[in-house]
Amino acid sequence: MKYGSLVFEQSEFLMIQNHLENNDIIEDYAHKNTLEILTQNMNFALCLSAEDIPFDIITLNSSLKVRDESGICQTFQMVSPNEVDVKNNKISVISSLGASVIGRAVEDKISYGLPGDLISLKITKVNQPNTANKSTTEEQKTKKEKIY
Repeated sequence: MKYGSLVFEQSEFLMIQNHLENNDIIEDYAHKNTLEILTQNMNFALCLSAEDIPFDIITLNSSLKVRDESGICQTFQMVSPNEVDVKNNKISVISSLGASVIGRAVEDKISYGLPGDLISLKITKVNQPNTANKSTTEEQKTKKEKIY
């Protein structure tokens, strides 16, 4: 991870934690494992005020682009569980893919899928919501900030 741990905006951290605690839907054992890893990672996450979140962090309602090893790109938006709309590329923060990328940054890599059928994905672009010019891509030279 670019910043050493997941990075969350404080109110989003609490909302995600609440959804994790009250989630009754487990897609499969890989999804259960992903949610357990997210829960563990949240124990060590950095929680910052909204204005202190680095531009390249995936937050709730961020649009992001990922690329697999073959170069195929996919763009989607991270949303709360009650706003999911797969046809419009809106995925839940507690879905397998959503839980794998929330709190991560541009250039972070994840493995997604079932064992034996894992796909390696790289986060290549993040557009955070409601912020003018708050967009980062891997092509832009962003310096790694030290967060305390």
